[in-house]
Amino acid sequence: MTKITNKDSFSTDVLSEDKLVLVDFWAEWCGPCKQIAPRLEEIAEKYSENLSVCKVDVDQNRDLAVEYNVRSIPSLMIFKGGAQIDGLVGAVSIEELEDLVTRNF
Repeated sequence: MTKITNKDSFSTDVLSEDKLVLVDFWAEWCGPCKQIAPRLEEIAEKYSENLSVCKVDVDQNRDLAVEYNVRSIPSLMIFKGGAQIDGLVGAVSIEELEDLVTRNF
């Protein structure tokens, strides 16, 4: 299951998390963001023991979007040990998502 996070909970949900974290920077009006949402749920469920999946609405959390240099959405970022270590941009396939996650375990 994906978790909604914001500027107030980002530190706890992402930076302090022991698991690998996949963060989806998205917006309600973004078609490609809606397109990949079911894929993110699938990845979250499949790797739930080792992965946390969080969603950040860029319209409601502009400071986070700026801090992490989000220029296009959906922006998918992998965090490990509080640091951003990998990422992809765009409506990627389930295979690309799975590769992003598994290569960072």
